[in-house]
Amino acid sequence: MALGLTRQRPGDLPAEVTGFVGRRRELAELARLLRTARLVTVTGPGGVGKTRVALRAAAELAGEFADGTCLVELSGLHDPELLPDTVVTCLGLAGAEARSELDAILDHLREQRLLLILDTCEHLIDACAMLADILLRATRVTVLATSRQPLAVPGEHTCAIPPLPVPDPHAPWDPGAGDAVELFAQCAAAVVPGFAVTDDNRATVIKLCQRLDGVPLAIELATVRLRAIPLEQLAGRLEDRFRLLTGGRRAALPHHQTIRAATEWSYDLCSPAEQLLWARLTVFAGSFDVEAVEQVCAGGLLDVKDVLATLVGLVDKSVVLRTDGPGTDGDGTRYLLLHTIREFGAEKLAARGDGELVRERHLARYLGLAAYLGENPLADDQVPRYRQLRLEHADLRAALEYALAAPGRERDAAAMAISLDAYWQMSSAPGEGRHWLGKILPRLGRGRGRALALIIDGYLACLQEDAEGGLAELAEGIALAEERGDARIRARGYLNLTIALAFAGRYDEAERAGATAYQEALAAGDTSMLVVLDSHVGYLRMLDGKAEEGLARCRDGLRRLGPDSGERWQQSYLRLLEGICLFLLGELRPSAEAFRTALAMKHEIDDTMGLGYALEGTAWLAAAERRFTRAAWLLGAADARWQLTGGRLGRNATAEALHARTGQAARDALGSDRFDELHHQGAGYPLADIVRLAAEDADDLPARPGAGGAAVTPEPPAPGLTSRERQIAGLVAEGLSNRQIAERLVISKRTVDAHIEHIYGKLGVSSRVQLATWLRSAHPGTP
Repeated sequence: MALGLTRQRPGDLPAEVTGFVGRRRELAELARLLRTARLVTVTGPGGVGKTRVALRAAAELAGEFADGTCLVELSGLHDPELLPDTVVTCLGLAGAEARSELDAILDHLREQRLLLILDTCEHLIDACAMLADILLRATRVTVLATSRQPLAVPGEHTCAIPPLPVPDPHAPWDPGAGDAVELFAQCAAAVVPGFAVTDDNRATVIKLCQRLDGVPLAIELATVRLRAIPLEQLAGRLEDRFRLLTGGRRAALPHHQTIRAATEWSYDLCSPAEQLLWARLTVFAGSFDVEAVEQVCAGGLLDVKDVLATLVGLVDKSVVLRTDGPGTDGDGTRYLLLHTIREFGAEKLAARGDGELVRERHLARYLGLAAYLGENPLADDQVPRYRQLRLEHADLRAALEYALAAPGRERDAAAMAISLDAYWQMSSAPGEGRHWLGKILPRLGRGRGRALALIIDGYLACLQEDAEGGLAELAEGIALAEERGDARIRARGYLNLTIALAFAGRYDEAERAGATAYQEALAAGDTSMLVVLDSHVGYLRMLDGKAEEGLARCRDGLRRLGPDSGERWQQSYLRLLEGICLFLLGELRPSAEAFRTALAMKHEIDDTMGLGYALEGTAWLAAAERRFTRAAWLLGAADARWQLTGGRLGRNATAEALHARTGQAARDALGSDRFDELHHQGAGYPLADIVRLAAEDADDLPARPGAGGAAVTPEPPAPGLTSRERQIAGLVAEGLSNRQIAERLVISKRTVDAHIEHIYGKLGVSSRVQLATWLRSAHPGTP
């Protein structure tokens, strides 16, 4: 049956909301392969259920991957260059680092035992194959891919998913056999309440399933028609359809033609309005809501007032899926086309000849969404607007791709990428912003658009620690703005130059750039620029050891925003800086309030780096109050955020020193073992609970609820052991010799010998038996 999707964040596995039929053999084989191989590709024709089987196997094996699972959905991605960005997003990695996206992935995954699922690879086969090959060589992750063809990478194992078996019409039917008839019965009962396979209709059902070759999607599309016509008529009409396709011959169609024939048949049974909407919906690369459909797909034979009813008709026919996407939080229903259905509809759209018109409307929609955020960066509805763009990220990409490919649309592409400046920063995607601006800049003349693009790209470069390239672009953009006499763009250039120079440690030059930006933004009456400048200069003064002056600028920015502002991005950073400056000045109580406010705001917009700072600051305060238990788990929670960004505290030497001092004080007070235990608990605790407990001023982390509601405490790591040492210790406990461990991990025996000596020293043991005994004691259940 069709996959109903409910997810919280990109990368999470969707919960199953429909029944799962059969596949016991395939699941067992897939489980066997995933336990022994590092790359497994699930293959099969469209509609056969590759994704369902892969996700079910991943869910069943989740406990065997210490660092969890991550799903990367690729059906809406068309540009292979953006594959690393997509993986970064699904892994939850912040992108404001000097590393490339691929380096960020490798740094994060190098020592992790994680199952990475690349779903729907066939249209990006070369890029997926290259990524999988690199991951196999440089990390410990296991890759599970779904594709209509293998990736052809060394070390790849394939698991072919055939259609569901169709039973012998003369044998007794087993309702739990996991075959095509069981799936038909489930799908039919969902459409016609009370439907059941009986002795009277079994032969007809089996005949239908045989004609559909047991392909799950074909069966689902066919059973939907039971709402309108009885079973016998359904069988007769389907037989007529296939007889027409095969010229009357009884030879079965190949599986890929079976699914196409079933899709074609479903299409022909749609009303003209439904057929039109089906074709037009294929311009969406990701999920969509009713408002998007009305803006993009209405027109001609499909009046805007009829869009909702027509969309519901396609949902009823299982052409369109309802999905609660990550981040919707129940705010509205979204919809999705399966990859196979989208492919078919795209052919129909091309044949109709109005594809360009629909894509122009699609571009206009996303250009408008981007422009609103760009023109109203501090608006009270900033958070819902940002969340909407996150949900529709795939369609932002699709719109940019179309604008770059369509003749004469360079200005639209530039306007959209420039308007998304704040979005690239808020979503921790400076690398993707630079990807698009890098494609756009060579096409722009020496006009306003080029100046702005250079100023934005230069700033994003500095966020990625490309100071030399970023400062050069900023200088070129400012010079071009001066050449054109555009004071507002020149002010924006100096605004970005201020923080770029601060990042580079050139504080005096940053002060001068900030003074110029202030005068020009004030003359232009641009409150947004003044607020951002207050944030930049506040940060600069704090870095330069001028906490009082930094605090004053932060409060200037907060006053400009006002006490009731719904803006969160700049306000949360101003609160963070306020908390740091107050802490440096010894004003602990107001500092705690500032950090608490910042933490709530950063959690609201899911800013990984900002969360790291807010948790750090709260830990500093706890240590200053000699509440070292609280400080230890807060540092653990902060370090879990820093691991996602690839580096702790960015370029802030002051914060680095505070981190080191806090950690050492807590370790001295608690002892290394207890500190490591609490730090580990904080790192593994659910973020929402960490934020709540930090705000409630809790000293201790409550035991986490386990299976059946029992309370369990997160398992502490082996004291002082690195992840590699813990891995080797586990293999020793399994009875492997040093040489076997070396072969298993593809490292030298000498390296294994050295690791084991270090492990003995850290744990105070002197033999393999003592090590195994310690592991069983510290980790009950260890073999």
